[in-house]
Amino acid sequence: MTTLAQLAARHCKPLKGDAHRLASEDAAALLAALPGWELIDNGAAIRKSFKFKDYYQTLAFVNALAYVAHAQDHHPDLGVYYDHVVVRYSTHDVGGLSDNDFICAAKVEYLA
Repeated sequence: MTTLAQLAARHCKPLKGDAHRLASEDAAALLAALPGWELIDNGAAIRKSFKFKDYYQTLAFVNALAYVAHAQDHHPDLGVYYDHVVVRYSTHDVGGLSDNDFICAAKVEYLA
């Protein structure tokens, strides 16, 4: 079983094509390492909401997440609100979930 730390230690790779799309059982196994994340969009994406004390902490988290996204060249969809952020990952170039989504989600866990 893959752990959160193992996922977070990995780096994203450029992926194109549905050959890189994770099978549902592989996605479910990786999801088990990510506390509080859920499969959405019929298994094509993962999502988690992160709660903060105030807008300043919310934006600090978003800025740190933006740095990770840039460094990994893998970018989430974000919903940014006063006291929480909704983070959604899916790999558009593979038409669903890839390893990159779980790697970045693990890195986001350490930011929170």
